[in-house]
Amino acid sequence: MPAAFLGHGNPMNALEHNRYTDVWRDFGQAVPRPRAILCVSAHWFINATAVTAMATPRTIHDFYGFPPELFAVEYPAPGDPEIAALVADVVAPTWVGQDTDSWGLDHGTWSVLVHAFPDADIPVLQLAINAEKPAAYHLELGAALAPLREQGVLIVASGNVVHNLGAVDPSCGETGFDWAHRFDDATRGLMTSDPAEIASLSVHADFHRAVPTPDHFLPLLYLAGLAAAAGEPTATLVDGYLWGSLSMTSYALGLSVEPPTRATAADANAAAALPDPAVVPTDETNL
Repeated sequence: MPAAFLGHGNPMNALEHNRYTDVWRDFGQAVPRPRAILCVSAHWFINATAVTAMATPRTIHDFYGFPPELFAVEYPAPGDPEIAALVADVVAPTWVGQDTDSWGLDHGTWSVLVHAFPDADIPVLQLAINAEKPAAYHLELGAALAPLREQGVLIVASGNVVHNLGAVDPSCGETGFDWAHRFDDATRGLMTSDPAEIASLSVHADFHRAVPTPDHFLPLLYLAGLAAAAGEPTATLVDGYLWGSLSMTSYALGLSVEPPTRATAADANAAAALPDPAVVPTDETNL
């Protein structure tokens, strides 16, 4: 199975059709039909390592300030307790808890899967990001998941390389601040050449502006770990920016792609805009 990191951006992308959602759709059509999908979403950021193990995960609407149409979205994919147990087995002795009732599928997962796999007929599980662990842990855990690819499990990480909601500037449209470009470009340089070194970005001069909280960046480390385990670099699926301080860059492993032209400020087929800045949640809310 291939694997991917998708820059999910605004939850409204679930309802939009733009250059990013087109790439997510094309990715879903390009991969072999998975036995199951394991998602590492920025929005399940807790103090433990766990995997959803319920047979019927609920659709979680973990945001506010958005229109009713977004809250009405359901992604009724089944779960798979047997795959959840397999996840725990392949990464042993690292402990992975089996969550049977507390979580489900949050918007970091379903906002991209509604485009990539719109029929919602493939079992979907989420792997929690352990907030208490350092970057090396997440990189190593990503590498440890590699055997799942050989067993038909598609691993999809979902976050944003640059994610600073406190710095959003609507006047920037589909462009990024200079510091956002520098960090995004440095990340791309490593992901397309030596993903095993991705944790070294923590000393990049723009790291703390691009990554004020780790939740949206850490999913990338899971794909980097998988790439390191495979001894291969990743390819850029798509890139672009929103409101200066959000990057939409996505990567794929084990899949040849031709990235589309980068969006411009006047691109009508660009990412969905965030809601009114007055109601945009801060990074600390993890929404």
